[in-house]
Amino acid sequence: MHLAPLTTRPEDTIDALTWRTGFEIELLAPGGSDRQVLADALAARHGGRVRRSFHTDSEPSAVPGVGVFRHLSPAFDVVDAQGAPIARLVDDITIVADLVGVGTTARGHRGWYRLLSDDARLLRLVERHADPDAALPDVLGPVAELVGTSVELRGGAARVNDAAGATVAVAMPLPAGRERPTEIVTPPLVADHARALEDLLGPARDLGFTVPAEAAVHVHLDGAPFRRPAAFANVVRLFGHWREPLHVALETNPACRRLGALPEGLLDLVERVPAPSWDALRAAARGLGLTKYADVNLTQLVADRPVRDTLEVRILPGDLDARAIVRRAALVERLLLRCLDDRPVPRPDADAARDATAALEALAGVREAVGR
Repeated sequence: MHLAPLTTRPEDTIDALTWRTGFEIELLAPGGSDRQVLADALAARHGGRVRRSFHTDSEPSAVPGVGVFRHLSPAFDVVDAQGAPIARLVDDITIVADLVGVGTTARGHRGWYRLLSDDARLLRLVERHADPDAALPDVLGPVAELVGTSVELRGGAARVNDAAGATVAVAMPLPAGRERPTEIVTPPLVADHARALEDLLGPARDLGFTVPAEAAVHVHLDGAPFRRPAAFANVVRLFGHWREPLHVALETNPACRRLGALPEGLLDLVERVPAPSWDALRAAARGLGLTKYADVNLTQLVADRPVRDTLEVRILPGDLDARAIVRRAALVERLLLRCLDDRPVPRPDADAARDATAALEALAGVREAVGR
């Protein structure tokens, strides 16, 4: 496939990304379409194929006594002709506003369904044994065999209980409209980030995909450089003290869900004198209520067994413009590079309130002084 060269601008040097970076970009398929349509289009452009899989997520439960329901929903992994990953397309349950009574289809679009459980361990077991290509009545068969019972079919749903009658998992038709939210999850990109994103977003625009009301773009960077007390403390100072300027400069979407400030105690922790060791710092941080649903997700940095070894910045707004995404991500990269300098990140001054972007650019202006 031939891509036309991207126009070079004088500011491209500033806007270029130099770190290995992964992106999660939240979009919305037009009414009557779905994320598989985009997956098929991307696969066709690369002479590749689409593999159906499951995506794990959770949401508050309306059932008394059950705090959270965890579920598996239809996901689509796109690979090229050689089997290399191009993107993974999944649901994002924070995308809600655009689905309220507008352009939704009936429940169970294309026969799609979700697998639900109130236990994360059971759901991981279900994912291991269930076939994502199976039809709803059949998908829990292997799970029933595993626990020595049978599948109960009722009202278009399927259920598996264990021998004591406790529910292991339920398969239910996908709620109306849930086929439309489409989060594009890229593999780590190492070069030509804007071109790689345009290769995903161009087809999405052509197919009528749009930016939903609650949309965000998440940026993942390698976590290893930030597993030092000084670097970790600077990230906390940056996203703690500079929260408002960051939201202004990056144009954070005020309707975006699952954002929030870092725990106040974390700022106190990183200012302790003498500074804690890394082992002591991460152990203390885990006890302060860290969550992934913050402006910056630090949970994987302090985890004993990281699921995804990244630092995740979650405050970029939704966008279908690859260059705009990379431009904002480049500012994030430069600021995180500043965090690798052992000098403490200062608090914002009065200039930050007047011109947040200029203040953050000035903060990031030690680029040449810090090695990569």
